[in-house]
Amino acid sequence: MSANSADVNDVQGDLKGEVEVEEPAPVLDILYQDEYLVAVNKPSGLFVHRSYLDRHEKYFALQLVRDQVGQYVYPLHRLDRPTSGVLLFALTQDVARLMGEQFTENRIQKTYLSMCRGFTPDSGEIDYPLKEKLDKLGDKYVSEDKPAQEAVSHFQTLAQASLPIPVGKFPTVRYSLVKLKPKTGRRHQLRRHMAHLRHPMLGDINYGDNKQNPFFGEHFGFRRLMLHAWQLDFQHPITDKKVNIRAPLDSQWQQVMQSLQWQNPDSNV
Repeated sequence: MSANSADVNDVQGDLKGEVEVEEPAPVLDILYQDEYLVAVNKPSGLFVHRSYLDRHEKYFALQLVRDQVGQYVYPLHRLDRPTSGVLLFALTQDVARLMGEQFTENRIQKTYLSMCRGFTPDSGEIDYPLKEKLDKLGDKYVSEDKPAQEAVSHFQTLAQASLPIPVGKFPTVRYSLVKLKPKTGRRHQLRRHMAHLRHPMLGDINYGDNKQNPFFGEHFGFRRLMLHAWQLDFQHPITDKKVNIRAPLDSQWQQVMQSLQWQNPDSNV
């Protein structure tokens, strides 16, 4: 073999070594499945479907669920990218229409868990109208003068904890674990309502605390929105039976719960 041939082989070997090994697609936990519906536990950071914000993203919940169940699926509602938890799809167009009516008429009970700054009241109702949040591209034809829409949320404090560490103007860090039930479906409703109460959610870069968020990330070792779509309750559109779907808390949530000595709400259900 000539010197030139050896050089070529060396170069080819180097190029082969530089080829990136493609990461396998994530496998989502299926929480519920029958011939009409499928629900998964969406991880924080995953988009539901493609949008103008996701140019560098490779995987989306809709695509992953479609591939896992082996058929086309119809998304029934949205979860923001940083929100984890129950995400429901229909398996037929007719079921998607029937479930869409339930969502539109607020006949589906959504229950969320959130970690908020400060000590929240024991319970209460937030009745605070919200101006519609518009996307620069998707909502460019919607009037910005549209009046605020009715928005109602119920909340219940499940646990509280404090750390003897000063952050910003506060001598200690205080956290609350809050169960939230929206009665209406405005965009970012729960995040905006808790910020309105002066108890913003941890990790909320849009409405949160710019001193508490960095501390939270450094103290617990990760950065994310602490909002989890915990449960969906509804009447099955075909069988008419009551359906309860619950998404267990992920490892990051459990890490925080253990650190603050909070009981995992999953153990009480």
